[in-house]
Amino acid sequence: MRVFVTGGTGHIGSYIIPELVAAGHEVTGLARSDTAAAAVSALGAKVRRGELSDLDGLKAAAAAADGVIHVAHRQDLLPSGGIDAVAAAELQIMLAYGEALAGTGKPLVVSGSIGSPGWENLGRPATEEDPALPGGDAYQGTLRVRNRVELAVVGLAERGVRSSVVRIATIAHSTTDAGFLPLLIGLAKEKGVVGYPGDGANLWPAVHSRDLASLFRLALEKGPAGKYWHGIEGAGIRFRAIAEAIGSRLGLPAVSIPADVLMLPGYFGFLANLVTLDLPASNAITRQVLGWEPSQPSLLADLDNGHYFPVG
Repeated sequence: MRVFVTGGTGHIGSYIIPELVAAGHEVTGLARSDTAAAAVSALGAKVRRGELSDLDGLKAAAAAADGVIHVAHRQDLLPSGGIDAVAAAELQIMLAYGEALAGTGKPLVVSGSIGSPGWENLGRPATEEDPALPGGDAYQGTLRVRNRVELAVVGLAERGVRSSVVRIATIAHSTTDAGFLPLLIGLAKEKGVVGYPGDGANLWPAVHSRDLASLFRLALEKGPAGKYWHGIEGAGIRFRAIAEAIGSRLGLPAVSIPADVLMLPGYFGFLANLVTLDLPASNAITRQVLGWEPSQPSLLADLDNGHYFPVG
């Protein structure tokens, strides 16, 4: 299969491209710079120079491919417009893919987030059958504003696109992780303690990036249209357990940070609105339908591999 991939030089994409190449697919990766082009080539993919802002270019690339995996975001919009601007731009990209792929039955697999759908008080772990809740103006500045992107992708199934969304765990861990976990470790080193919000009983899902890459491949190869998939290694890990694991490796105490509007930002900074999220979720349908079996080390086991806490 000829596969067009965006975000191929990012943390997740740099695992997705080799996964696809190893499975025999011919991959073309979008690259906006010489550095990105060299990285895409080194991963075993062909290079297509271009920008996410070039919707006509994205449509042409999608039309020329047998399938699309989209894991890129307009990070350049964050400083001026925040997540609202990023989501608005991504929605236009999805609509462009829809124009290019309508009626073809080709797969379009797009990254989502376990943290964005906005499920509250379900009383059970969220499943792949729980749709993203509408995210209107009331949710500007929050992850939920991006739900319109997920809803647009799934909606393309009605237009003859084999579209699906892979909802990614809050923590995607690996030797090249540059996400939440390194941020939490950095905060702990700076503060001298490892904080967790309130009683720390809230669940954060995790997944190894290599397992996530295999999920994207399976969704591309055989995922039915209009579906959500849960890229999580289990039901979730208590935030306090994550803090205690970090603390044990740094020799620092894990302490409760009162969950109020003053104390949480005082320790967690811009992460304050995220660390209280409680995200119990299941991956049972993903495993059953796609045959996905996470095989890499779990989050807590990966913390023992050394790359998060280099000596010296």
